[in-house]
Amino acid sequence: MWRIPYFIGGLVNFKRILYIRAQEQMFASWGIGAPARLAHLIAKPFVWANWRGLESLLKAQFKLGKCKMVPETRIEDGVNCSVPIATPGFFPMVADGRIKAIRGSFDHYEADTIVMSNGERVKADMAVLAIGYKLGVPFLPEVYRNKLVDPDGQYRLYRLIANPDLPDLGFVGFNSSFCTVLCADMAAHWLVRYADSQLAHQPSEREMRDNIELMLHFKRVERPAASVYGGLCVAPYHYKHFDELLADIGATKRRRSALAEMFTPPDADAYAQFLASAPNYHAAA
Repeated sequence: MWRIPYFIGGLVNFKRILYIRAQEQMFASWGIGAPARLAHLIAKPFVWANWRGLESLLKAQFKLGKCKMVPETRIEDGVNCSVPIATPGFFPMVADGRIKAIRGSFDHYEADTIVMSNGERVKADMAVLAIGYKLGVPFLPEVYRNKLVDPDGQYRLYRLIANPDLPDLGFVGFNSSFCTVLCADMAAHWLVRYADSQLAHQPSEREMRDNIELMLHFKRVERPAASVYGGLCVAPYHYKHFDELLADIGATKRRRSALAEMFTPPDADAYAQFLASAPNYHAAA
């Protein structure tokens, strides 16, 4: 997969390229109408050139050709929460041979040898199979899990926070992204208001179900990359997700200056000001 350096080209912090609204708007999002789809169609050659330029820069910076680690997929097709930050020093060590990188995975062991899935054999004193984790909610009763998670692993959550069939249950932090702490904080502000029916726009059960189906179709059909981690990832649509939450909460202020809003990453202090413009929340007795 494509990996992103902390500083692209050694100069520009990756947040100022991948976390900005201008970049987000290069992706067609959910619920857009015909005019927006036409705009994306017209801009398609320029968007294509943008991504090819970024790929070329990453190939040169990481020496991906020499490392034999050029991804087979286009970078824009996989932009989601699984895009990792490159470990500093990893690619240089692969390029000069200090790390031997093999495409494939463990197939089986023979004595002190690992037989890889591509047939290559690697002698080893120790093998560490670090494959991550499996997402799930095993602590919930099966009857709840069946309402929350579809057979293909996609979560049925409105705004990635609540499910109309589980009205006493909500999730803070399932709306993961490239700025997960801010996402979790926004979800918490939304959830307490939703639970106490104090959202400025309190959704009906019908509205929630329709939106859940729209989002599932988007993740399964329109942008399969959005289905990773059970669809619990708003990247690269941070701003649209925040816009929806702020609108539900009733914030009257939702934007910074035009330049800051378009070309700088989300700012926690700014969102504190946006939330302060919403109706006061009082915990229900």
